[in-house]
Amino acid sequence: MAERSVPYGDFNYLVKFDGNELFGGFSEVSGLGMEIGVAQYRTGNEAENHPRKIPGMTTVSDITLRRGIISSADLWTWLDDTRRTGPVAKKNISITLQDEAHNDVQTWSLTGVFPMRYNGPSLNARGGSEVAIEELVLACESFTIE
Repeated sequence: MAERSVPYGDFNYLVKFDGNELFGGFSEVSGLGMEIGVAQYRTGNEAENHPRKIPGMTTVSDITLRRGIISSADLWTWLDDTRRTGPVAKKNISITLQDEAHNDVQTWSLTGVFPMRYNGPSLNARGGSEVAIEELVLACESFTIE
């Protein structure tokens, strides 16, 4: 990776399912994160009166995808598959940050992903400048950074 003095912009990215199928055209991806829990342990004969801290279970945050509604049934198909088939509908997703020249910079590879919540748009006839946005919240078992 070339050295940079300026951070990468957060507006050049791709969301792909199962490695190659481009999915969506999302205007926002948020929630990429993980937390490693801490387990405390102390043996009864230790001289120091404090516990040792050891890494515990790792929890991956829920991922939120937002986009303007387009004439595509791909989200609904996946939601319906998850509702009907359960764990069989899990997918692997990659989210790839790109630089200004659209070269891949970093990829988050998520495994065991399924939709857990869908929010449709707020439909309001106030003016002509609003965009109908849909939101998909995904549960994720684990991820790696490449």
